[in-house]
This record gives sequence, structure tokens and C-alpha cells, in this order.
Amino acid sequence: MDKLEDMASVYEFDPLTGNIPATKVEITVSLCVLYTQGAETKQWREFGRTEVIDNTLNPDFVRKYILDYFFEEKQNLRFDFRLEKPLGVPEGTVQSLESRTDPPEGIPGKNCGTIILSAEELGNCRDSATMQFCANKLDKKDFFGKSDPFMVFYRSNEDGTFTICHKTEVVKNTLNPVWQPFTIPVRALCNGDYDRTIKVEVYDWDRDGSHDFIGEFTTSYRELARGQSQFNVYEVVNPKKKMKKKKYVNSGTVTLLSFSVESESTFLDYIKGGNFWFAVQFSGNPSQSTSLHYMNPYQMNAYALALKAVGEIIQDYDSDKMFPALGFGAKLPPDGRVSHEFPLNGNIENPYCNGIEGILEAYHQSLKTVQLYGPTNFAPVVNHVARYAAAVQDGSQYFVLLIITDGVISDMSQTKEAIVNAAKLPMSIIIVGVGQAEFDAMVELDGDDIRISSRGKLAERDIVQFVPFRDYMDRTGNHVLSMARLAKDVLAEIPDQFISYMKSRGIKPNPAPPPYTPPGHTHHTQI
Repeated sequence: MDKLEDMASVYEFDPLTGNIPATKVEITVSLCVLYTQGAETKQWREFGRTEVIDNTLNPDFVRKYILDYFFEEKQNLRFDFRLEKPLGVPEGTVQSLESRTDPPEGIPGKNCGTIILSAEELGNCRDSATMQFCANKLDKKDFFGKSDPFMVFYRSNEDGTFTICHKTEVVKNTLNPVWQPFTIPVRALCNGDYDRTIKVEVYDWDRDGSHDFIGEFTTSYRELARGQSQFNVYEVVNPKKKMKKKKYVNSGTVTLLSFSVESESTFLDYIKGGNFWFAVQFSGNPSQSTSLHYMNPYQMNAYALALKAVGEIIQDYDSDKMFPALGFGAKLPPDGRVSHEFPLNGNIENPYCNGIEGILEAYHQSLKTVQLYGPTNFAPVVNHVARYAAAVQDGSQYFVLLIITDGVISDMSQTKEAIVNAAKLPMSIIIVGVGQAEFDAMVELDGDDIRISSRGKLAERDIVQFVPFRDYMDRTGNHVLSMARLAKDVLAEIPDQFISYMKSRGIKPNPAPPPYTPPGHTHHTQI
């Protein structure tokens, strides 16, 4: 990993990471799960996992980890093998871990193999290539029947090694397979270097994992981009056979049938003005110093700190800086009814607040006028925003609901149902947890490991991002350690969630929506 140190002068400024010098690197590992460690809390959190490969002790995974590399920070990584038989060694090498958020220690002194790591700075190429191949007269490898061929694509690295980047499906019992078209980011195929060597190996699939090597050939993106032509018919060569047999010609041919390129739209291509909503949970007694809502005359409470920190991140993506803000779980004057979707500023007709300072002012005013009570139901505010999202599904608006909570939830099943329904709409939810409580319910709603479902119905897509605010605070709990890191994690999943909705509906980037106009004017707002 020493090569990463040489990248310190080469970085990109990503608007989602808050103008911090960072470059994206792709980690290739021969294992399943990657954990990253919080800078202050030192807690291990799962970052991602590869696909499962059966019947091999030497896995070479196609799925890669793409993470931000910060030059000025030490970023600890921890890797986890998931095999049928538990195995492990001390931290820092391979470890066998049970399925949990914080991985346990491995088996001391037990050597279970070698991890091969490679890292490369990723280019900014946004193109994706779609291609289709067929083969002709491949070698017969099976005693009974013909071969079951599949292809494996490798990208060459700067040090001359190769990294797997794609596997085709297996076509059963044929020497003349036609594989399905597949789409791959050009960045994954050649990292934007059109002349970089691409190696393709052809195998005969075996059930026990000992796939038979048929042969290989090399090409490049520039050659493939020529499309179907005489230049894209490749001889599949088995080097060992070629050395042994003087009359050996090849082990078949592979032909490129089609090739096309499409530029991927990004989050910033779509978003011209955000539609962000705030929702604050009201529970506890603000007059008690132990309450997260405690009104300390000398410093901001936990909720106010979270509102200010996260709000300052989000406001840059809202052109007019006017935010509808709701509260839930409080008794309202004058009759003391419990509400789970009341405007923080007390104005039902116009719940918009002017900027983050306006939200904070409305929040502090609410603490003086409402009674924190409960229960804490999330479903009403989710459904509240979903109603507006349902009315605007043409791509001109995308709604993001930010919920500030201490993690207590009284209507888990109803909230799951609300989220499953909202997953079909142009909407995302960011949950920011404040305080030191366990946030198991919020992690479940996040759905990174297991897609959320309700009444047997799976959410169409993952729309929830959970961020524990304490992971970004200093030991006093009064200061944010890194606004840039908080910004990155708060907005980490929004771009992909946004784009997945737009692409699934075939929506292209639109012009900016009209600016906010207060009630009473000709233009009607979203609420």
C-alpha cells in the first residue's frame, strides 16, 4: 500500500466530500468483507462485501471496493473471510468473523492464507461500454458432452499485473457459445486508458470449481471500440498447447458482435435545486440536563448541533435555502393533542424556514411552546413527505427527508411499510442518530445488509442512509471533528439513490425547477 503515499499531490475535489483533498482508489482483495474504522470512536463498521465464490480456496473477486483515500489521515482497514469452516489470525491479517457489526478477534497464531491487495487511483471517465461476444470451434474439454464455456476479463495494472473486472455467464454444452450482452464501466475495464491491455481468458466450467483453461487473447478498449469488424476476431490461444504441438493453431476464436458506449449521468447532472425536508424527534424533558433537548444557555444541545452541522452540508444543494421543517412526538397547544407531523415554526400554511438559522430558531421556539411527549412514530413524517413526492414523478423534483432522532421508535412495522412504499417515489431518507443509545432499529431501516421489507413486499430500492452523529464528534461531544467526513457520509448514498430512480424511469437531466415563492404569490410551493 506504500504506492498510495505517492498520490498525495494528485487529488480531486468532490462536491459531495466538502472540498477535502481526497482521491478515489479501488481495492482488490481476495476475501469477502471490508471494515473501516471511525477516526475517533475506533469502532469497526462494515463498508462492503464481495460476491460469494463457491468451491475454491483461491477466490478472485470481480466486485471491488471503491473508497475515498484521504492523504492526511491514517485509514485503518480490516478484512474478513467468510468460509464454511471458521478460521482466522491476529488483527491486521486474515480473520474469520461471525456476522456482526464489530468483527471479533480471529484465532491467535492461526495462519489461514495470504491476502493479495492492490490499489489504483481511479480516473474520472464516466462512460459505460456495452458489448456482446460469441465464440467458434472452442476446444472440447468434457468427456461426456461438449464444453460449458465462459469468459473472464482482466484489466492490466500499472505494475504489469492483471485484475479481474468481469465474468460472463456460462453457456452450457456448446463449442460455439453466444454470450449475453453486458455493460461495464470503462473505468473498470481500462481506467480510462484506451490503449491499456485487456486480457480475456476462456474457461470450461466445472461444477467442483476446477474450471478447465481453454485459452486466452488480449485486446484494448481502443480496439474494441472499432465494433464488429475483422479486427475484432480473436484467436483463443493456449500457451502450453502451443509450446507442445508444432501444428497447433488455436483453441477456437472469439468474435465481438456489438459494441456501444454511453456516458453515465451523475448526481450533479440531475440536481439543479434540492427539495430537502427536516424532521426532529421530540422526546424527553428539555429542562433536565441529561436530556438531548436540554436548553443549555451556554452551548448547543445534541439536536441543535446535529441540525446545524448536517444542515450546513445540505443547504448547498438547495438553491433558495428555504426548508420545510417538521417535529414529531409532542403535545401541541392549546388542546394538548399529540402530533407526529407538526411545523416547527407553528405555521401550518407555510412550514418553510429561512436557512439553517431559521430552522434552529423554529426548533428552539418549539421547545418552549410544545410538550415533549411521545410515542415517537416515524411513519407519519415519512408518509407526509411521500405524498408530495408522489405528486411529482417526472424527474423535476427529488425529495430528501432528514430525520434527527435519538433512536427510539414506536411504530417500526408502520415505518417499514412507509419506507417500502416511498421506495417507488423520487425520495430518499437520511436518519441522523444523536446520543449514545443503541441504534439497532435505525441500522435495520438503513437496509445496507438486508433490503427492508413489509408484509412480504421488498423495497424497490434502498432509500435510507443512517449516520450516527457521535462518530464525528470529539470526546466532549461539543465539536465536530471533521465536517468534510460528516458531509461525505451524510450524502454518501443519495447520489446513487437519486440516479437509480431517474434511470429506472428513463428520466434524463432536467433544467432547474422554479425558485421558491412564498404563499400568497402566483406560484404554489411543494407544501
